[in-house]
Amino acid sequence: MARVFNFSAGPAMLPEAVLRQAREEMLDWRGSGMSVMEMSHRGKEFMSIAQEAEADLRSLLGIGDDYKVLFLQGGASTQFAMVPLNLAGRTGKADYLNTGSWSKKAIGEAKRFCTVNVAASTQDTKYTRAPAQAELNLDPGAAYLHYTPNETIEGVEFPYIPDTGDIPLVADMSSTILSRPIDVSRYGLIYAGAQKNVGPAGLTLVMVRADLVGQAMAQTPAMLDYAVHAENGSMYNTPPTYAWYLAGLVFKWLKDLGGLEAMAAVNQRKADRLYAAIDGSGFFRNPVDPACRSWMNVPFTLGNPELDATFLSEAKKVGLVTLQGHRSVGGMRASIYNAMPEEGVRTLIDFMQDFERRYG
Repeated sequence: MARVFNFSAGPAMLPEAVLRQAREEMLDWRGSGMSVMEMSHRGKEFMSIAQEAEADLRSLLGIGDDYKVLFLQGGASTQFAMVPLNLAGRTGKADYLNTGSWSKKAIGEAKRFCTVNVAASTQDTKYTRAPAQAELNLDPGAAYLHYTPNETIEGVEFPYIPDTGDIPLVADMSSTILSRPIDVSRYGLIYAGAQKNVGPAGLTLVMVRADLVGQAMAQTPAMLDYAVHAENGSMYNTPPTYAWYLAGLVFKWLKDLGGLEAMAAVNQRKADRLYAAIDGSGFFRNPVDPACRSWMNVPFTLGNPELDATFLSEAKKVGLVTLQGHRSVGGMRASIYNAMPEEGVRTLIDFMQDFERRYG
């Protein structure tokens, strides 16, 4: 069966070249006589995989030696607790921006561990925009400011990096990491679930400035303490070894492509073409402020919602799958992460235009 174009918000497509290499190495990784899945995480074979993956990630993102890079488990949702447990103890307070479903969940979890100041919220506009810098009501006593640069469900993306002065900036970059260059030095901590642009589900990346490590609250469990993981090279317990290995292959794929500048050019082309098709249509609509539209997640509605099921059914028949919007939003959503080829976006646009001709 031919591979489909999978527009899932996560777990998402992986680069075909990466999958092919993983298949070739499945039974015997580089003459070791075993699969990566069978290796001891402390053996020399896997240690070399882990070290090379970290080095490549640091190279891609320009991560300095003053940052710890951690390969953890638990997804971004575990980071909703780890961040306040590790960073909020200094003042007991934290600023959060409420711009969509994921930032709202992060706020709810943080309230268990510290006093949360919602410095800005766009809930009243149904999360269709990002707040401007001038709208941020920052607490000078906050231990950090947390925000979600890209809201996967609503398809809203910050067009700027919030200015927090000397207060550490924390970002959930699960759906934007590695999609373009970023200035890591602007952040105190970045975390990202892997299952969108990095690799398979099960791995979580954390990049944290070294001076913020070692400040966890006294009640913090060892598995939720950044210092414990940093001191043990992300191997305090058995890490998700195969997901770590596959992430390393993705890092190599990105470097071979030309790095994040090259990836950004591809991603911008994909997004621009899809939004242009939507905006040029009298049948499809995107609800997000054009200045805050996501490169990665493109929600859209049909002129007649009663045709949603027909749209999804016919799309599947031509190899376009997982286009249904999140249950909380409805409509459609095309997630066009790094591994989605430009051909996939062109095929989707052709299908949408044909569907509008027939049903619009």
